[in-house]
Amino acid sequence: MIIFKEIRYQNILSTGNFFTTIPLNQSKTTLIVGENGAGKSTILDALAFALYGKPFRKINKPQLMNSINSRDLLVELDFSIGANKYTIRRGMRPNIFEVYENDDLLNQDAAARDYQQYLEDNILKMNFKSFGQIVVLGSSTFVPFMQLPAGHRREIIEDLLDIQIFTVMNTLLKEKLAQNKSDLRDAKYQIDIVQERISAANKHNASIIEMKQADAEKIQSRVDSLLAENDSLLSEASNIQEELHAMQKSISDHDSVTKKMNELIKIENNLTNKTKTLAKTLAFYEENDQCPTCKQGIDTDHKHHVISTNEEKIQEINDALEKLVVEKDKVNQRILDISEINTEITEKNLEVGNRNASISVNERTISSLKSDLQTAKEEIDQIDESKIDWLKAELKDLENSGKQLYLDGETMGVTAMLLKDGGIKTQIIRQYVPIMNKLINKYLAEMDFFVQFELDEQFNETIRSRFRDDFSYESFSEGEKMRIDLALLFTWRAVSKLRNSTSTNLLIMDEVFDGSLDINGTEEFMKIINDITGDSNIFIISHKTDQLIDRFDSVLRFEKVKNFSKIA
Repeated sequence: MIIFKEIRYQNILSTGNFFTTIPLNQSKTTLIVGENGAGKSTILDALAFALYGKPFRKINKPQLMNSINSRDLLVELDFSIGANKYTIRRGMRPNIFEVYENDDLLNQDAAARDYQQYLEDNILKMNFKSFGQIVVLGSSTFVPFMQLPAGHRREIIEDLLDIQIFTVMNTLLKEKLAQNKSDLRDAKYQIDIVQERISAANKHNASIIEMKQADAEKIQSRVDSLLAENDSLLSEASNIQEELHAMQKSISDHDSVTKKMNELIKIENNLTNKTKTLAKTLAFYEENDQCPTCKQGIDTDHKHHVISTNEEKIQEINDALEKLVVEKDKVNQRILDISEINTEITEKNLEVGNRNASISVNERTISSLKSDLQTAKEEIDQIDESKIDWLKAELKDLENSGKQLYLDGETMGVTAMLLKDGGIKTQIIRQYVPIMNKLINKYLAEMDFFVQFELDEQFNETIRSRFRDDFSYESFSEGEKMRIDLALLFTWRAVSKLRNSTSTNLLIMDEVFDGSLDINGTEEFMKIINDITGDSNIFIISHKTDQLIDRFDSVLRFEKVKNFSKIA
């Protein structure tokens, strides 16, 4: 509960350069009187300026400044909430806005608006609209609850029931929901980007792998071709080796044939030499009849015998030579055949050598190609997947964040349903509407205004007479409207006290019944005032001095002295 204790103000409106000090919690009821323009209602503007930085009545803020002094406007307000004591100092020329808690100056934000918001939300817990419905009832600027639009009516009740926090929460939640939707869109956008980057990286790696695999396939194909070629060369070399083996076998008599040829040549040479010797002897005996050496004559028989013998021997040798020539021709033919076969063997060996050389070249090429193939396979295996792995990890984090954002959005959506007007607030209001209606009708009855007044959950009124005729607020006279307004005012104070939300000791009424309440209404109003003064301090600003002065615990009389307002 806010206990307002004292207000001090100077250089505001018609107040001069000295403090006007008004204790706010000394008397249960205080009557404020004075002539028009004496400064009776200045307390309203001073109080509103201290709490909210603006006048209560419909005047411009600069007009609050005393036009004669034109500076040093200052209002100081003391109040307590529980065990904490507060002082607000607010002024113009120079601008001052200070809030003290237990004599310590609270940290001031850079922006006065934030400082004011902190004062309203965390200390007063009452905004200007609630202030004008519960604390101050001014005839000049007061807009009765029944004349407020439905939205403003709801704001008053929400402040009264201390459920405005749900509206604030709903507003904040809407911002969070909007941020959540924005974050979800951003998350989806980021997920799409990462997925595209993963797809591009996969395509890039796939194209590299495809090229490397194509190279590997070409190398493997070349290796297979060379292996097949080597198989063919080995097969051909093997066949040639078999042929060589057969050919080698076919000239296995080479040495014996050669030896035989040498023997035949040797025999031939011996026979030829022998023929020459015989022919020489034969020629000697044919040409000579005596010995050239001893000069003795050669016996004719002997001569004929030697000639005959030599001729026979020569003939035998010639026959032998003919046979030898035939045999020699045979042997020589065999030698020629062997020579041809050896030539073929040489050619075949060359063929085998060529094939072996080709096989050797192919094997070296195959070895090199296999090395290239291994390198290609290793390059395929070593394709850099780290970037893709990193992107997949980032994608997983983004998907998890997106999932959490979605779950948060779902939770906030459910919470938003609860915080809407049809949610928690409606449930709370639904509990208090019957209490409000009961109190309203109680205060109306105490002012001898016997109608059945009911507010629904949308704060639309239904007013019925004792004969069940339906009325609207606008159908009543000004005095009857004032009774309804007062009943609502007292109801709001009672409910706020019940809720301990905007409960306060102070109630100020500015000429609320001077023109609207008749004598009977005034009497009933005073009865109600006396009933509610248990823990309240009520200030009534009025011109009806004669009718009321004896009914109040204290009286403040304002007057103007040399154009400055002061308490008489």
